[in-house]
Amino acid sequence: MKTYLRMLQYVKPYLARIIIALCVMVITAGLTAASFYVIKPVIDKILANPDKAEALRYIRLLPIAVILIYALKGVFLYIQGYLINWIGNKIIWDMRNSLYRHITNLSMRFFNNQKMGVLISRITNDVTLMQGAVANVLGNLIGSVLNIIGLVSLLFYLNWFLALMAIIVFPIAVLPIIQFGKKMKAAARGTQEKMGDITAVLNESFNGIRIVKAFGMEEYERRRFNSDLQRFFDYTMRGVRASSLSSPTMETIGAIGIAAIIFVAGSAVINGTLTTGTFFAFIAAITGLYPQVKKLNDMNNVIQQALSAGERVFEILDTKPEINDLPGAKEYPEFKNSITFTDVKFAYNPGENVLKGINLEIKKGQVFAVVGPSGSGKSTTADLLARFYDPHEGEIKIDGIDIRHIKQEALRKLIGIVTQETILFNDTIKANIAYGDGEINETKVLDAAKAANAHDFIVKQPEAYETMIGDRGVRLSGGQRQRLAIARAILKNPPILILDEATSSLDSESEILVQEAINNLMKNRTTFVIAHRLSTVRNADKIVVIDGGVIKEEGKHEELLAKNGIYTKLYNMQFKLHE
Repeated sequence: MKTYLRMLQYVKPYLARIIIALCVMVITAGLTAASFYVIKPVIDKILANPDKAEALRYIRLLPIAVILIYALKGVFLYIQGYLINWIGNKIIWDMRNSLYRHITNLSMRFFNNQKMGVLISRITNDVTLMQGAVANVLGNLIGSVLNIIGLVSLLFYLNWFLALMAIIVFPIAVLPIIQFGKKMKAAARGTQEKMGDITAVLNESFNGIRIVKAFGMEEYERRRFNSDLQRFFDYTMRGVRASSLSSPTMETIGAIGIAAIIFVAGSAVINGTLTTGTFFAFIAAITGLYPQVKKLNDMNNVIQQALSAGERVFEILDTKPEINDLPGAKEYPEFKNSITFTDVKFAYNPGENVLKGINLEIKKGQVFAVVGPSGSGKSTTADLLARFYDPHEGEIKIDGIDIRHIKQEALRKLIGIVTQETILFNDTIKANIAYGDGEINETKVLDAAKAANAHDFIVKQPEAYETMIGDRGVRLSGGQRQRLAIARAILKNPPILILDEATSSLDSESEILVQEAINNLMKNRTTFVIAHRLSTVRNADKIVVIDGGVIKEEGKHEELLAKNGIYTKLYNMQFKLHE
């Protein structure tokens, strides 16, 4: 119930339209009751009326009344359907926006622990199921309740004793609704979880299709996908069994009630205590009532699925970001002097420190390189500077200000990042270069592309700067993608640059072009280089060697070689590999 009430909070902005929709539903329910009631005068005043003059009078009026009732009912049903679906779709729009906004605000650690396919499934499949509950409760559920109220009122108006007999069956009908609802909710949760797994498998296999084919793993991926499909099918069939049992159960209960009414009411007609018109109107109303009760059961099944989806969605919405702007955090538009790490310690997992007391200083305008063996903590230092994570101990300061006291948006405006793994979007070349810039300035885009050695290959594309590059830039070569990423950083024009070596996976020609682009990017900036190949940091102003989360050596290239330590060892290993 708590989950459902929380879902209905999204209804508040649309209360005015909901009130209009409720008024329309009340009118529709009244017209539904009138459509059943009209059977009574048709039989009593026309078919069974011994007064022929009165029968002729009614035969002229009642057909017009029937047409008016059903025409008005049709108009109000259209208005009701339109309003309910408009409100339902707007609410789901709001839910999706809220969920996406929240997810994109969560910290990197959250994404490290999640399957991307599962997150996609939350926003698409789970929110769609929630839409069913909101739309159904606003439309079918409330409409059915109002119709039930209207029809029950009509039954009491026609014959209170028979009406009491009819509603005695209602409590019996509620029991299967509750039981089948529980089974539907359990099955729905399993189905949604498996759909998340299926989406994750699809996401991984499609994104990694080159590796899948290279290793001949198509059949393995098919088996993995089929296994998840089997489990999805099993959960789906559990829900189908519960849903399929609920309808015949409800119909059987309804049939028992209707049979009892026919027996009692038919006896009354034979004995002359009940008119034929009242009998037929009552039977018509009671047969119209039980489908409305059955609809409540159907709506309950949908609502149980939605509640299961809602719990999964709110589970994410209740996840708090680890990285937040502290109270009083301020803008900081300009980097002036230096960046310092003071006794910085950090662990991805409790008790497993990746950094164990890092102390370093980067002066404005310096090229500062961090080197070390794989897993030593090089990339972690850069992630902490960009505040993708916060250190567990120690401080990172820019111009003497703890970066936790600078707004995240302001901090990241100071920093440009070019990574070894180039991230591009399925958009035009121009839009990718201008990513993060509020307005696309054609001249700036052109200048950035030229500085990144990208202009020449761009103008050779089918639509030049308007060419779509595909998912993750798949239509471009590795060197071309890297140059677009550098152009993007040049256009941003940040005073601080984090450079996760961008040339390590390129061919020689592309490497030369990319290295020239990087040199252009590094001009007049403070550059934090995460070095994988030591040949690229020979000219760095300062090099720090990290091993096991601790700074072991620091100095310039020649100084570190002279120490004959870890740096020398790494350098010699790489030199031999390139012989």
